[in-house]
Amino acid sequence: MEFKHKPVMLEECIRGLNIKKDGIYIDGTLGGAGHSKEILKNLSENGLLIGIDRDEDALEAAKQNLKEFKNVKFIKDNHDNIKNILDDIGIKNVDGILLDLGVSSYQLDEKNRGFSYLGENQLDMRMDKTQSLTAQEIVNNYTEEDLGNIIYKYGEEKFSRQIAKNICQYRKNKKITTTKQLVEIIENSIPKSKQKDGHPAKRTFQAIRIEVNNEISPLYNTIKDCIECLKSKGRLCVITFHSLEDRAVKNAMIDAKGKCVCPSDLPYCVCGAKTLGKIITKKPIIASSIEQEENSRSKSAKLRIFEKI
Repeated sequence: MEFKHKPVMLEECIRGLNIKKDGIYIDGTLGGAGHSKEILKNLSENGLLIGIDRDEDALEAAKQNLKEFKNVKFIKDNHDNIKNILDDIGIKNVDGILLDLGVSSYQLDEKNRGFSYLGENQLDMRMDKTQSLTAQEIVNNYTEEDLGNIIYKYGEEKFSRQIAKNICQYRKNKKITTTKQLVEIIENSIPKSKQKDGHPAKRTFQAIRIEVNNEISPLYNTIKDCIECLKSKGRLCVITFHSLEDRAVKNAMIDAKGKCVCPSDLPYCVCGAKTLGKIITKKPIIASSIEQEENSRSKSAKLRIFEKI
């Protein structure tokens, strides 16, 4: 199995983590280990990398990619459980955490994973293949209203209601089991004149993938948990690819930074505002124009960095 995945904003992430050679670092979205490999290159043999991923295939690929390194621990789990993960391995705090959110190139390309709207594959979209909820379950059993809401909210699709309506009409006669079936329904739901901005199924597939893997709802609390797990001067780097992801990360970092709400005429703070640290990136970092040309996935990427006090 070949796990192709070009790490987005690699140099920016390594700089952002401000790596200490003997430190402990977490890659909470291990994937093919492109970011992790560079982190390990900056660690001494006394340092440690903890690689977390809920995709078993990703973990196996990462183990092969990082086989030259001895100071790495692989964990099959969800980064949303970061506090429990550290408790289980007896580590209280770490020097840095990286989260590269979204779907990997391998997951898009691998047959029968159902992430891609290209070709004809089983409609699945699970990052963790042991979970029960699949894309097939969603498109065949969610109500028309729920489908429309998901496609609009997570995909920002203007034709969400028509797509949801047509999905429900189609499934009355035949179960939707493949990506090709779903793509055809979507294409028939959007006027041809409006199908000029990329593939017409892109936004709907993104929305269903987010719903299958519950990518947005826990994110705010995950960011707060990650910050709490950092040592003093430790850093959290988060790459997002969706406006809702970025909003959740931004809000969590702002709240972790804290803000005094006392009237300006008071000589000192009485509101009890507390801060966990500072936001390093006043504005999110985006990929260079060269990287965006070489790696289309980086075009929508935003990197935010937080430093623990």
